[in-house]
Amino acid sequence: MTTSASVPAGPESAIARGGTVTDRLVEANERYAAAFADPGMDARPVLRVAVVACMDARLDLHAALGLELGDCHTIRNAGGVVTDDVIRSLTISQRKLGTRSIVLIHHTGCGLEAITEDFRTELEMEVGQRPAWAVEAFRDVDQDVRQSMQRVRTSPFLMHTDDVRGFVFDVRTGLLREIDPA
Repeated sequence: MTTSASVPAGPESAIARGGTVTDRLVEANERYAAAFADPGMDARPVLRVAVVACMDARLDLHAALGLELGDCHTIRNAGGVVTDDVIRSLTISQRKLGTRSIVLIHHTGCGLEAITEDFRTELEMEVGQRPAWAVEAFRDVDQDVRQSMQRVRTSPFLMHTDDVRGFVFDVRTGLLREIDPA
């Protein structure tokens, strides 16, 4: 697998050529599309599973979980917390696209452990408007996984809540540790 750390043309070289990081991504897409073949799948995940995880760049979910293109729906946000928008996506995933299982993945060393809800106040002071959204900061990653599992299990919009499991991904070892929902 190639990672951006092993690609010689980094963001600095894109900028040095007069481009931006986005230009680099668009160029990479052109190379990808040149060799692309339609896999002939629809939007329904083969494994009928939705994975909710943190957006942290250190988490390569497909590699870590042995997933292939088309296997799952992946929903990511800061912290991997179950917000109203995550419930929205999971509801569509289940009710319209056939998923039945939900896997929640938080991780060690999450940035949300280092900030507080005061971040909203700081933003309000800086830009003159308070964000409508909660930061969802936490101090105990295990407890936050439990809270996310509870939010999924109690949502009236989700039909399938019997196979909801939560994990913490260790960014140093790559291993998942399952969290007991109790």
